[in-house]
Amino acid sequence: MLNEFLGQKIVIDLVSAYVCLGTLTAADETFLDVRNADLHDLRDTETSRENYVAESKATGIKRNRKRVLINRRDIVGISRLEDVVDG
Repeated sequence: MLNEFLGQKIVIDLVSAYVCLGTLTAADETFLDVRNADLHDLRDTETSRENYVAESKATGIKRNRKRVLINRRDIVGISRLEDVVDG
């Protein structure tokens, strides 16, 4: 199912206080490869996960990583950024 997300901007909700936004470039049985990514620690802000993601959809992804590998076991959910509903 991840094949339909390849090359698209995605939101990865993690079990921890992190959320990752970026372009999914590859996936295997262990990792997702995300490029031009924003790996955001929600403990660094008072903004909720939902508000941060909605703001990123409106203003663009605030890249802080050229590449990040996300372990699949840490993922709660994945969606395309364009599928984020605000409000």
